[in-house]
Amino acid sequence: MEPMGENVMPRAAGDGGIGRRAVLCGGAGAVGATVIAGCGGSGGAKSAQDLKGKQIAEAADVPVGGGKIYGDEKVVVTQPAQGEFKAFTAVCTHQGCTVGSVRNGIIHCPCHGSEFKITDGSVAKGPAGTPLQEYPIQVKDGGIVVT
Repeated sequence: MEPMGENVMPRAAGDGGIGRRAVLCGGAGAVGATVIAGCGGSGGAKSAQDLKGKQIAEAADVPVGGGKIYGDEKVVVTQPAQGEFKAFTAVCTHQGCTVGSVRNGIIHCPCHGSEFKITDGSVAKGPAGTPLQEYPIQVKDGGIVVT
C-alpha cells in the first residue's frame, strides 16, 4: 500500500479495493466459524471397538439414579436402578459437545440444552434428535468393562 501524500488520493469504495465493510464482515465470519467449530464435529466420540475390554469406571463411583462422566474416554456411565449399569458416549448428538452433568435421571448437555435419559440414552429434550450411542458393558470385579 502506498503512503498517503499530497498527490495521492485514497481509493473510493467501488474502485476494486477491499472496503472496510468487507474486512469487518469477513472477520466476523471467521470468528463465528471458530465458535461453531468449538461445538461441532464428532468431539472425539470413541467406538465400542476402541473401548472393548477396557475398564471405564468403578461401579462404586456411579450413584444410583444418576451417573458419572469420564471425560478422558468421553463416556458417561449411569446406574438407573441398584446394580443396573449403562454406558453411553458423552458426546452430544446435536453438535458434538461433551455432556456436562447427570442429575435427576437425565444426562445434560451444557452447550444447547439437550437432555438424555439415563436408562437408554434416548432424547428427553432437544435440540438433539438422536440418542446417545450405548456401549455394551458388564460389571467385572467391581469395575465397569466394555464388552
